[in-house]
Amino acid sequence: MDALIYTVMSGAERVMNAQQVHANNLANLNTSGFRANMEQAGSLDIQGQGYADRVLSSLKSEAVSSRGGAVQDTGRSLDVAIQGDGYFAVAQGGPDGAESYTRAGSFTIDANGQLMLGRHAVLGEGGPIVLPQNSQVEIRADGTVQVLMDGQTEMQTVDRLKLVDTDARNLTKNEAGLLVPRDGQPLPTDDKVKVAGGKLEGSNVSAVEEMVATMNLARDFDMQMRLYKAADTMADGGDRLIRD
Repeated sequence: MDALIYTVMSGAERVMNAQQVHANNLANLNTSGFRANMEQAGSLDIQGQGYADRVLSSLKSEAVSSRGGAVQDTGRSLDVAIQGDGYFAVAQGGPDGAESYTRAGSFTIDANGQLMLGRHAVLGEGGPIVLPQNSQVEIRADGTVQVLMDGQTEMQTVDRLKLVDTDARNLTKNEAGLLVPRDGQPLPTDDKVKVAGGKLEGSNVSAVEEMVATMNLARDFDMQMRLYKAADTMADGGDRLIRD
């Protein structure tokens, strides 16, 4: 009786966690560079004597989908999209100066001339990229950042974007929604990663897939609640037998 209740609760918890994951994916359907989360769960054997006839579900850290998103032309010089595999490196913030990674490439320049992605500094080969006063910015395919300074006619190289690559299975998301290595170690620069200026990659979330998954999870949760009711009915029947 009790074992069945625990099994049902474990399954219901997995379903609720999965619903949260898919709801978050849908909420970021139009977020540039967003990578869909994939919930994962495994089986956990119940310790103790007796037959191994029931297992509990064990939640695992979420995986990140490596599927590419649609790329759109924007014509904006500070919009950059990764071509193929790879990620931009940005400063995670905080005193440790840790790095994070992302596919989002809608960069801006703050009042101090620093290249930013939201509130995160974009990293180059020499750390955060700071641009001098200029009238034009260009980011080349290899990540080289060039500017046309006032009064000059030739583009000058300022820095080069730190571009990295790794298997998506090695990455997870931090609280800010940025990608970080599971082992906590910064990724090395990968010269094979290329970018395209004037383009922006969208989210890789499929609305149809997320909606179908959400409906299937609703059915799973309904089944778990029916099992819970069955366990309660059996418990009530057992109590009546004891009283009689």
